[in-house]
Amino acid sequence: MKLKHLSTAMILATLPATGVFAAALDRSGQSMSAFLQPGNYFEAGISILDPDVAGKEAGSSTTSRNIGDMADDYFFPSAALKLQLNDKFSFGLLYDQPFGSDAEYSGNNAFVSNPGSDSVLSAGAIDGIVTKKAKEALEAKGLPVNDQTLAIAKGQVLASPQFQQLAGALAVANNYLGTGGTKVEVDTQNLSFVFGFQPNQNFNFYAGPVLQTVKGNVSLRGQAYSLYNGYDANIKETTGVGWLAGAAYQIPEIALKASLTYRSEIDHKTNINEDLSLLNFPGLTSVLAGLDVPASKLQAINSEGKTTITTPQSVNLDFQTGIMANTVAFANVRWVNWKDFSIQPYKFGKVSEAVGGLVGRPNGFNLVEYSDDQWSVNAGVGRKLSDKWAGNVSVGWDSGAGNPVTTLGPTEGYWNVGLGLQYSPTPQTFLAGGVKYFWLGDAKAQTGAQAGSDQYVADFSDNNAIAYGLKLGYKF
Repeated sequence: MKLKHLSTAMILATLPATGVFAAALDRSGQSMSAFLQPGNYFEAGISILDPDVAGKEAGSSTTSRNIGDMADDYFFPSAALKLQLNDKFSFGLLYDQPFGSDAEYSGNNAFVSNPGSDSVLSAGAIDGIVTKKAKEALEAKGLPVNDQTLAIAKGQVLASPQFQQLAGALAVANNYLGTGGTKVEVDTQNLSFVFGFQPNQNFNFYAGPVLQTVKGNVSLRGQAYSLYNGYDANIKETTGVGWLAGAAYQIPEIALKASLTYRSEIDHKTNINEDLSLLNFPGLTSVLAGLDVPASKLQAINSEGKTTITTPQSVNLDFQTGIMANTVAFANVRWVNWKDFSIQPYKFGKVSEAVGGLVGRPNGFNLVEYSDDQWSVNAGVGRKLSDKWAGNVSVGWDSGAGNPVTTLGPTEGYWNVGLGLQYSPTPQTFLAGGVKYFWLGDAKAQTGAQAGSDQYVADFSDNNAIAYGLKLGYKF
């Protein structure tokens, strides 16, 4: 039984559809397996995901309309080159697209702008403003605040000339809301330069810098986003530098291989091109002043500044071992620090600080944030079927990054099953393919203004995805 060669074949066969759909923005899984192959090695692959994520308005939404599939199909390539310079030193170049998002809402729901019925403030928000002003009026007169006095005071506020003027201005402001549907597209690219040291045949220590680019576009539309209905952000491609480090241990005779890899956070500082259609409303300043927004915060709305985007740190643990003749077992555990991740574009943040008091967030809020770290596990068994063919089966689980979760990615983890097949026409070359089916976790979707609370605007359930992968490899 040539376990050393078998283990290489089996693990390669599992890779094409690894990662693909995971918590938050996680995509590729950031595997180090190519660098840990023996000798000189090259591979190139592509993964494709076809998700179906649909739901229904719920929670704080005043309607319960259906929400059609909002998750777009996407694909991403990967490539790796590993050179064994001598018995002790190796070098690798690894390319992948670790994080990303592709989604677009359509139809008639709270995430698609409807000029005929959308309003700058929801009925609930207006009622909250009226209630606040009524309580202030009662307290100023030294009157008790109870259901009876509050109802009378609210009626007086609604009938007052000041509120009538405010309501009229809000009605005009509705004409400045956005059009179309909410959509997001985020793309990243990683190029890792890995230097390895092998003191003996069992250990491999490696580290190196990582060059990363980020770019994206976000458009918020529909009643769910209130004042932000008409917000657009264009993140021009920006570059940041991080690092990775890890160690591997192997016993080739029994096909045992284990590795632990850490990847650092990577900071990106950029001027995001932001636009909020409501800022074009000439009477916006007076409307916000009527809503008791402080003058100092009004002045900051049109200011410009840089935004810092920090992609998360992560840890990968990979393990494989021979379990019987021509058969290996393998497992991967991945942790990603999404809990500390958030995006708050500069102007978005200034507007959120100005209007946050209207929704109980006086210090503002983020465009995207997550409440939990991601944990994922993939495990399976691979078997050599003949001199040229090998196959594997696998199962996977992903924890998600919290629930409720952002409306821009409304799923909470998954379960999956996968099949892989590899054909090796020569000892130096192979072609591997894989397919995985995902049962996506049910999730409640919330806007940035609701993050950190139990509030949500939609419920997504009974969703799924299917992923395909193809990879070519060459040993030289």
